[in-house]
Amino acid sequence: MPATHLIANSPLFLRSTAATPVAAGACADAAVQCVHPARLPDWDSSLAGHPQGCIFHSAAWAAVLEGAYGYTPKYFTISKGGSLRSLLPLMEVDSWLTGRRGVALPFTDECEPLCADQESFASLVQNALACGRDRKWKYVEFRGGRKWFGDVPASLSFYSHELDLCGDEELLSNRVDSSVRRAIKKAEKTGLTVETSVSLEGMRTFYTLLCQTRKKHGMPPQPFKFFQKIHQHILSRNLGVVVLARFEGRPVAAAVYFGLGARAIYKFGASDENFQQLRGNNLVMWEAIKWHARRGFKTLQLGRTSLGNEGLRRFKLGWGATETLSDYVKYDLRNDRFMKDKDESSGWHNQVFRRLPIFVSRMIGAGLYRHWA
Repeated sequence: MPATHLIANSPLFLRSTAATPVAAGACADAAVQCVHPARLPDWDSSLAGHPQGCIFHSAAWAAVLEGAYGYTPKYFTISKGGSLRSLLPLMEVDSWLTGRRGVALPFTDECEPLCADQESFASLVQNALACGRDRKWKYVEFRGGRKWFGDVPASLSFYSHELDLCGDEELLSNRVDSSVRRAIKKAEKTGLTVETSVSLEGMRTFYTLLCQTRKKHGMPPQPFKFFQKIHQHILSRNLGVVVLARFEGRPVAAAVYFGLGARAIYKFGASDENFQQLRGNNLVMWEAIKWHARRGFKTLQLGRTSLGNEGLRRFKLGWGATETLSDYVKYDLRNDRFMKDKDESSGWHNQVFRRLPIFVSRMIGAGLYRHWA
């Protein structure tokens, strides 16, 4: 039975890789190569023309994850005539606390494998699982590629939202809900000013707001080193921007956006709750939409939303976004089975972190996120 049929219909295809030991850095299929994207000088330029390529497939994002958290890139590729045809990006997370595993990719809302066809996807997955068995990974988590897996259970599901940036400013505005347009007008009348920045100082300003927002949501902030690496590898190369709103000189809302090729991504947002009535988040998003549209981006991906977070879902839908379901797939290499997870973004820990001082949460986040992945 062909592999393309097996991967779409039975986990037995995945179990079959157990009989294919692979040395570290090698691949089971000679057509598949395991590479480090940051060591290939033309990697990002080869991605820019791919219709599904985005910043998360880039060498820049790989460098962020490797530099901030020490993960090891394991990018499985198929090339033809020197051109990249198919890609499954993975990072090896090696943690004394949570174990060793492969994740595609850590701290990435969604990262679709770039595959020419089902057969190439099957080959990439075979090689990734063979590498994982050799490296003694607990599991492999795929944060994309659901359509290629066929009828297998999802480990987690989220809402995904995407905006169409094609058209002039009037058309973009007409796609927005009337309530959102009113919020934008209110923000403009209050005297809020908006600026864009690719500087480290702009990132520091955003991070101050992020720490406040994470406290409100009952979560520790990511370590600042993570955002330093984002500045170093993404913002400083004009692959991203911080959009910042101020009221009388004081920062009240900010967001971080990434962009590669025709696809832009809203990655992080933050605000000062004391100025929520000024609608700074709405103005930041609207200015970012116009900014990216003027620069030729065709879509703006708004990231994942937990199925139970109705407030965030309404905020994203209010911009005229198209909503889809995004599934993760996780394969347990120790027990040869697909796994189901629980969305742990909400729980008892939220109450704890809401009560902790920000500096304590920062210390916990600095130690925790590398293991969390």
